[in-house]
Amino acid sequence: MSVASPEHSRLIRQLETAGPLPSEDRAALAALPLRIRSIADGRDILREGSRPVESCFVIDGVLCRYKLMSGGRRQILSLHYTGDIPDLQSLYLKTMDHSLASVTAARVAFIPHEAMKALIRARPNVADALSRHTLVDSSIYREWIASIGRRTSLERVAHVICECFTRMRSLGLVKQIDFRLPLSQAQLSDATGLSLVHVHRTLKELRRLRLIRTVAKVHSILDWELLQETADFDPGYLHLRRLATP
Repeated sequence: MSVASPEHSRLIRQLETAGPLPSEDRAALAALPLRIRSIADGRDILREGSRPVESCFVIDGVLCRYKLMSGGRRQILSLHYTGDIPDLQSLYLKTMDHSLASVTAARVAFIPHEAMKALIRARPNVADALSRHTLVDSSIYREWIASIGRRTSLERVAHVICECFTRMRSLGLVKQIDFRLPLSQAQLSDATGLSLVHVHRTLKELRRLRLIRTVAKVHSILDWELLQETADFDPGYLHLRRLATP
């Protein structure tokens, strides 16, 4: 039976979000070939139009999906943390319809598509776990569409802060009320569809309302309940077992 490396163990933990896998499935996951890379912040990993032959698994750091518009405008579509497989669709949709980049310095593992497909065919429980991963991904997409389409600027920025805090806390990356938002103001602008000036003003307003405090890029959540209310944030769409309650 294969002994899981630390990288394989993170993949197994992610796929066991809905419940434990049988030992045979965990051993099959532990035997997957991984090509591990360290990536600096702000680097493209996959570009729109490429035809990858591997799937990318996040070991450490934060990645984002994005679309590049005419004139160089960028829209960040989603954020991805430790345990995520943000290009799982490339198993069956051969051409990338968006790009994938690092937001922070990151470590990722690439898994050959053929190895993934063989595992899916041989292990129905793993196939189910990967399907759940994709469905949760879709749930997060729907929430982001709602934000861009209907939420106010204050709600949009507060919602991204709430999501980052909740997901990072669930991964043990946040202690108490303080956390380092992985996004710069420019990236927050790309994620919310707001101008950089508007994002700056909105963050200033959140501080004026005493919902957050910012010191040297570290944000403190001063009133979690009110911040969630201001953001129209309900963490149910993340489908996490461990929710953030500072």
